[in-house]
Amino acid sequence: MSLPHAILTALLEKPSSGLELTRRFDRSIGYFWSATHQQIYRELGKLEKAGHIRALPSVQPTRGQKKEYEVLPAGREELAAWTARPEDPKTVRDPLLLRLRASAVVGGAGMAQELVRHLRLHRAQLADYEAIEERDFPPERRITHEDRLRHVVLRAGIELETFWTKWLTDTLAELSPGPDRPPSRGDASGRPTS
Repeated sequence: MSLPHAILTALLEKPSSGLELTRRFDRSIGYFWSATHQQIYRELGKLEKAGHIRALPSVQPTRGQKKEYEVLPAGREELAAWTARPEDPKTVRDPLLLRLRASAVVGGAGMAQELVRHLRLHRAQLADYEAIEERDFPPERRITHEDRLRHVVLRAGIELETFWTKWLTDTLAELSPGPDRPPSRGDASGRPTS
């Protein structure tokens, strides 16, 4: 389970309240490990109960105040042990690929529009990642090992979005009707015809 480790990582980078943490997930870690606000708050409670994090003492009364959390030595040890464990690559589980496979069986009405929509979304995400790289990771700011590690994570996102935009562009070209391609088998409803 990686969500607690994502939270430990974020808190080691900067002690944060639950609200600040959810905002940081929305802007950075959430690009490659998403979690809802409820999941983050629930996990904070579990990490605190396990002795991996603690709420920082507040100078004001805590009623209505945001708790700010920091990682304890046991949390740092858990994160270090997790990063050292071997883990096999995960199988890609993308519903779009399964929907394309299913459309080969039941007809693909509307799939081209969905592919175009996905292409638009992946292009926008790629542009966002490239803007982050330009803003936060110019070569002169990739000095420390930690900076380079953060940059290679971003590069993974850029490469994945580059893959998806190319694959979607190629797939749309492959599926478009042409003089050397027979029309797709299906009626207006997308169901195969006999």
